[in-house]
Amino acid sequence: MIQTKVAVLALGANLPFDGMSPDQTLRAAVNSFPKVNLGVPHLSPLYSTPCFPAGAGPDYVNGAALLQVESDVSPKVLLSRLHQIESMFGRKRDTRWGMRTLDIDLLAIDDLILPDAQTQTYWRKLEPALQLRKAPDELILPHPRLQDRAFVLVPLADIAPDWRHPILHLTVTQMLGHLPAADVAEMRPL
Repeated sequence: MIQTKVAVLALGANLPFDGMSPDQTLRAAVNSFPKVNLGVPHLSPLYSTPCFPAGAGPDYVNGAALLQVESDVSPKVLLSRLHQIESMFGRKRDTRWGMRTLDIDLLAIDDLILPDAQTQTYWRKLEPALQLRKAPDELILPHPRLQDRAFVLVPLADIAPDWRHPILHLTVTQMLGHLPAADVAEMRPL
């Protein structure tokens, strides 16, 4: 029997690609996972989300997905395959938090902490002004800012409300409850 783990993903787009709207791009990207030897993930409903940071471009379409991954696929290999999918849909990595045709963030893999709890906590607690200028040079899991973003937690609550952050010990539902109501209210189902 093949052992698997669950990868938790966030997806977003705010630019058209090859004649497709951002929501069409997200659906096409999810369906293309087998091209890079991954199964088709379970996709949440999609949401229209104000651009972050505010005023930086057109609104986003965001969703979340759960992906069963064979246990022998390392986080680094998984991330590489996700980057391959982004490239197939025109993703260019030239501006941090800039507009994009496709963004696939690896949020978590089961309860794995990478590279360690101290490093994850450092990046999670990094003040917002520094987040714009600094980026980690290694994979950090869980994603350091997932608990701060309605555009991640709202769709994730649709498919994994009970997933628990391995350091904060809060479920997706609990993290969502800690966000400002105005942030959550900005999310509009498509």
